[in-house]
Amino acid sequence: MAENNTQPKKPIPTNRASHFVMIGLLLLLGIAIFLSFGNLNSPKEFRNDEFEQQLSANLIATIKITPIAGDANYRAYKVSGELRDGSNYISYLANDSDYNNIVETIRIVNTDGIPTNNITYTFVPAQSYSFINILLPIVLVGGVIFFLVYMTKGNSNANKQAFDFGKSRARLSRGQKTTFNDVAGADEEKAELQEIIDFLKNPKKYMELGARIPKGVLLVGPPGTGKTLIARAVAGEANVPFYFVSGSDFLEMFVGVGASRVRDMFKTAKQNAPCILFIDEIDAVGRQRGTGLGGGHDEREQTLNQLLVEMDGFGHNSGVIVLAATNRVDILDPALMRPGRFDRQIYVGTPDIKGRVEILKVHSRKKKINPVITFEEIARRTPGFTGADLENLMNEAALLAARENKTQIEMAHIDEAVDRVMMGPAKRSKVFSKRERETIAYHEAGHAVIGIKLKNASIVHKVTIIPRGQAGGYNLMLPKEEEAFLSTKPGLMDMITGLLAGRVAEEHVFNEISTGAHNDLQRATAIARAMITEYGMSEHMGPISYERNTGTVFLGRDYGKDKNFSEAIATEIDKEIRAIIHTCYEKAKEVIAAHDPLLRQIARYLLEVETLTKEDIDEITDTGALKRADELKEVPIGDIQKESNQAN
Repeated sequence: MAENNTQPKKPIPTNRASHFVMIGLLLLLGIAIFLSFGNLNSPKEFRNDEFEQQLSANLIATIKITPIAGDANYRAYKVSGELRDGSNYISYLANDSDYNNIVETIRIVNTDGIPTNNITYTFVPAQSYSFINILLPIVLVGGVIFFLVYMTKGNSNANKQAFDFGKSRARLSRGQKTTFNDVAGADEEKAELQEIIDFLKNPKKYMELGARIPKGVLLVGPPGTGKTLIARAVAGEANVPFYFVSGSDFLEMFVGVGASRVRDMFKTAKQNAPCILFIDEIDAVGRQRGTGLGGGHDEREQTLNQLLVEMDGFGHNSGVIVLAATNRVDILDPALMRPGRFDRQIYVGTPDIKGRVEILKVHSRKKKINPVITFEEIARRTPGFTGADLENLMNEAALLAARENKTQIEMAHIDEAVDRVMMGPAKRSKVFSKRERETIAYHEAGHAVIGIKLKNASIVHKVTIIPRGQAGGYNLMLPKEEEAFLSTKPGLMDMITGLLAGRVAEEHVFNEISTGAHNDLQRATAIARAMITEYGMSEHMGPISYERNTGTVFLGRDYGKDKNFSEAIATEIDKEIRAIIHTCYEKAKEVIAAHDPLLRQIARYLLEVETLTKEDIDEITDTGALKRADELKEVPIGDIQKESNQAN
């Protein structure tokens, strides 16, 4: 299909269109005035006697008589026309007798028998002005005046915006309905902020004890944990003005604008003290100074300097409490973090199982859910989910139920929503060959067997061969404990063993390996490296931390930093990592070989029903069969092994 290279016409800017309209109206007004007041050449004006002399001397070529005023007893006339020399004239007749005399004179001249003396005589009835003739000039004049006023107003707004360029972008929250009842899973965080709200309501209680309320509170945590929601809830709980602004609102390409906006923001806040000022994503303006590779001071640093002075400088900042939120506290300037500016840091982390239950209740208030479903069951399936993830989870479940025209949300919808949030939508249309499908089934079955048989391994909650995202299948394994805060060395070793079990199962059944374990190997290697370099779990390397998890490199601070160990130590680290991976790989081979029948049973039922839950796997482990899988097709394991042996 050929591409259409024609570009759409750009619309005329509003101000240019206004100019065109105003010019058109002015032209129409000029034409109307010209038509209303006649020709620009002024005609010669004659008195009555002068007009009679011109008429008797045969100097008049045409006569047009028009009544202009009068009634039955008195009437005046306008006389106009052309002279023999081509010029125009005008005269007025005072009464009917003058009119009759002129008419009689014209008759005599026209009947004298000389053709050249004939005068063209026309009687024009009195002109009647229509509604359009009266209204059109008024409309045109009004239109011109309107556009002149509009353009003047537009220029004044532009000038006003130019003067307001350095004004604060902080907005006052009005009609805020979010309260602490809408925030779940953050009891400690709400308790810390409740103290600030209570101080704003009852400052006398604290001042009598000599207490000073924190000037600034920094909300720190991963994205989606509810930092901005908590700040909005503070606005709903406190009966004081609440101003909110984003860190990016201070930054402009013009020097000094950011600092000017900071000054104006605190000036407005002080005038309305006591109040709360919330700065979202403060890392946009509060980054460490002096981290540019070329040095110097940019606009961000000047803005940060002004923010530091306003929060705690020479001036007094009483009554203004600054709330801020960020997920990159590691890059904030140390001067911004000292006591007196941000006195208190509140970490808003991912909720535990109790917090997830409360969050699910909040996000399910307006949703119709099957009463049989318990929020505790959903919370156990969603470890590591943030508040935003849980809100998205319940919304996806509601969408799935509506898509199937259901009257309420069932557990199957929630289960599918969990898979969607974690891995993406199912790709049932993706075509796999028979061999690929069998390889994926045994790969996932290998993960499940390790989860079932190893003591410290995670519990298998779901295993499927339905492709999602970039994965041909996946295994949902959750820790035995509801919330695991610490990890032990045996637990990490069994976790690595479980990650390697998929590759081991492929090799055990088909005597060959595939690329399906790509992500498993990455995760296993990362865990093994952290055990050696961060957790000090190596017997030969000792309890020494050789590396730290810096995450994204912060240009100017982390760039070019030397390692704190030698090349010889790096070689030893690589040896220790290989030793851990090799040990776990051999252990996975032993477990898979010892439980070969269970591996084949799980893979067989996976090929038949595609998805197995924890209850299904427990039934297969205990009874060796799955009741819900009727008329299963027996997978030709012997034929698969023959093909593998022939290929090798």
